[in-house]
Amino acid sequence: MKNKVIGNLTQENKETDGSCLIKQIGAIHTTPMGVERIKRNLELENGDVVAWCKERVQNQSAVIIRKGKNWYVEVEGCIITINAHSYTIITAHKVKHK
Repeated sequence: MKNKVIGNLTQENKETDGSCLIKQIGAIHTTPMGVERIKRNLELENGDVVAWCKERVQNQSAVIIRKGKNWYVEVEGCIITINAHSYTIITAHKVKHK
């Protein structure tokens, strides 16, 4: 099957759609280091980083794909990376335009 390009991400097949991630929204979490990394990368003020990320995952315009061991959520000019097995938010960063 041909890869489908969505924004800056590539979707390899239909089995990688985001419905599985959305069903597990309550399991999404991060580490203290993850909180600091996400705040720094996205220039976020103090607040609940996990709740901020969960809101973006559930956003109707979010593009969610699974590639390997991670979920990638592209929405509102950023990409959030979430481990597919532990549902840990690994990082988030602004989309770099070429």
